[in-house]
Amino acid sequence: MSVTTEKTVRGLALEIPAATRVFEQLGIDYCCGGGQTLEEACRGAKVPLQQVLESLEAAAHEGNPSGAGRDWQAAPLADLVAHIRNTHHEYVRREIARFPPLFDKVAKAHAANHPELSGLRQTFGALAEDLSSHLMKEEMALFPYILRLEEAAAAGAPAPQSPFGSVRNPVAMMVHEHDSAGQALRTLRRDSNGYSAPADACVSFLSLYQGLSAFEADLHRHIHLENNILFPRAIALEAAR
Repeated sequence: MSVTTEKTVRGLALEIPAATRVFEQLGIDYCCGGGQTLEEACRGAKVPLQQVLESLEAAAHEGNPSGAGRDWQAAPLADLVAHIRNTHHEYVRREIARFPPLFDKVAKAHAANHPELSGLRQTFGALAEDLSSHLMKEEMALFPYILRLEEAAAAGAPAPQSPFGSVRNPVAMMVHEHDSAGQALRTLRRDSNGYSAPADACVSFLSLYQGLSAFEADLHRHIHLENNILFPRAIALEAAR
């Protein structure tokens, strides 16, 4: 395949699984902002277009990054849903339980010299609350319907009845909530100076910023799998019934 500047970031992430790693390193949004062309995304992220092209070409020859494992565009939707729940949803729940006491510990030692910690804690707290509700809605309503939809398709049966009409309706809500989560991530990155710990940071401070950076990267992969693969496939499957 050829990497061209006219292709969207989302399209490149789907064609080259390892591209997500390149985009993550360069601060290019490939999930919520994936509709931009590569040229537009590079301009917005203020990174040289030629550097990104070369990195993507190299990634295309490397194949899937470690742990990517599967072509989720071809895998059964049941497998993709299970992967999202068991990998990304569990990670989100584990981390949003871990961060509050870590924020408290760091703030106790550093809040006087680093007032930005208060804003970071507030932003993350709101994000954690929104994500908790978001995951529940997916697991209790949207994901079960998608699984029933796939089962109906396999049996040659009509699409199952749902309390929300077309699958497009909850998908639109989930995408909107993903956009809000993406904005919160951008605020966290901005207010933490790109998760660059200050010179006087203790081990806990370093751990906090490293954890937030990892949380951001995982949520980007999580949203990419849903926005760019799971949701479009579910919509297409329903439309074909």
